[in-house]
Amino acid sequence: MRFSLKTFLLKHNLLAEEEFDSLAKEAQNKNIPLLAYLLQQEKVEESQLLPLLARELGIECKSEIPEDAVQVELVKKLPLSYLKKYNILPLSFQDKRLSIITNLPFLDNILLELKTVFQARSIEISLCTRNEIITAINRVYGQVEDEADEIIEDLDKESDDFLTELEQGSIDLLDEADDAPIIKLVNHILTRAVRSGASDIHIEPYEHKLKVRFRLDGILYDFLTLPRKIHAHMVSRVKIMAGLNIAEKRLPQDGRIEIKIGNREVDLRVSTLPTSFGERIVLRLLEKGIRLLALTDIGMEKDDLATLKNLLNLSHGIILVTGPTGSGKTTTLYAALSHINSPDKNILTIEDPIEYRLEGINQTQVNAKIGLTFASALRSMVRQDPDVILVGEIRDIETAEIAIQAALTGHLVFSTLHTNDAPSAVTRLIDMGIEPFLVSSSVRAILAQRLVRVLCPECKEQYMPSAIEKEQLSLSQENNNVIYRAVGCENCLQTGYKGRTAIFELMVLNDEIQSLILKSSDANVIRKKAMQMGMKTLRQDGMEKVKQGITTLSEVLRVAHL
Repeated sequence: MRFSLKTFLLKHNLLAEEEFDSLAKEAQNKNIPLLAYLLQQEKVEESQLLPLLARELGIECKSEIPEDAVQVELVKKLPLSYLKKYNILPLSFQDKRLSIITNLPFLDNILLELKTVFQARSIEISLCTRNEIITAINRVYGQVEDEADEIIEDLDKESDDFLTELEQGSIDLLDEADDAPIIKLVNHILTRAVRSGASDIHIEPYEHKLKVRFRLDGILYDFLTLPRKIHAHMVSRVKIMAGLNIAEKRLPQDGRIEIKIGNREVDLRVSTLPTSFGERIVLRLLEKGIRLLALTDIGMEKDDLATLKNLLNLSHGIILVTGPTGSGKTTTLYAALSHINSPDKNILTIEDPIEYRLEGINQTQVNAKIGLTFASALRSMVRQDPDVILVGEIRDIETAEIAIQAALTGHLVFSTLHTNDAPSAVTRLIDMGIEPFLVSSSVRAILAQRLVRVLCPECKEQYMPSAIEKEQLSLSQENNNVIYRAVGCENCLQTGYKGRTAIFELMVLNDEIQSLILKSSDANVIRKKAMQMGMKTLRQDGMEKVKQGITTLSEVLRVAHL
């Protein structure tokens, strides 16, 4: 019986019939295989689809591709561009039977081409996700190397100016002939991370392998899969660079590395964590000398931007920025401080850590070991005749109380909270133990934000939104406006996105909302009133950016669920 993709998707409720028909026509017009098109447009979830598809077809679905499962000589019989275009990886060839792994099992013409190239009588197919297949292809082709010696051989072929020696790497305990490959391996990883614009490097040990992943535009991608045996050497190398204790493997440690790659200086924050298979390391990359964003560059719409600028001219009160870790709160606060920074203002900050140095602003680093906490530093700061104070984060009632007291006594205070949206920040402060009348009288505005990836300008593709998408975008069904989707090209490393921008929710505590806070701390009640007063939610702001072709619907839905 012939397999019907439409019947399969409808049977498992993965797609509505009318949406399938529309997408099938689009795929036909673009001459793209239907399943490839559905996955490209993120209309079906690959991790959910493939196991169901494998069961239906009676074939195997793998969660990962082990290194020893790939025969290098087979893979290299096919061009790299061909393998990546069709997401195919040959695994073995025996008795004229070719075994391949793919995420697109219905490409009959490609299967015929493979039979011709390998002179195979039959082809056995197994399924795996695209990301895992691409990682395995890269590993074989040497873009991502799977042996330390191979990495060193490739690095030796590079020109001398490809990798500038680390400032702290010329003399150290690992500078011996036997361990030199590890030094160059770490250098190579750091260089590739900086050049690709990664914000974090993850070094993760598992039972039989060591994984290195980069976070690009907020999303983690596999970069290297290495032999487990080099884990201890790599950890030692990173620890020595960061000035950490290489003998201590049972406790978490934090350190810092300053490196220079070409003419770029980068500050690395190093964090180690013991796991069942060894120490896990995360390095946060902070590039020195990078241009700080101005308020006009952070992605805020004109109306909200004008409101925020007016708020920054206040002489006293608290302005809070909320959102999860990595949502760009510090960048927004730095942009705000830069906007009001002038010789006639005394601006003080207490941060953990100080991410960027701001000219003309006095910045203090939290040091819990000696008792320098947010609360203790803030208590001292109010005696330093400040006009503006930035408190990195309000973590406890003591810090909150001092910040509120500072705001009520004539200081403009900026700080952050970890809440999902702007109205929830009010609830959080009251839950901490702050009296509602103090919240309503001291907090002047709350800004919630998230980061969304920006579509690559080189390859983004316009299309007509479906009925469901029009409904999500609050467009009438008769509306013929196009929106854009991610495609992928060399410019964006095949991700379809390049860079990030923020979506915002700015709630100004006017008289009506202040009165409401005295009666209720329910975030839903406060949100409803704020929206009646003109507040645009995170999701609404995100949808505006989708309509403008800045980002995609899936990106907004990923970070703003409500």
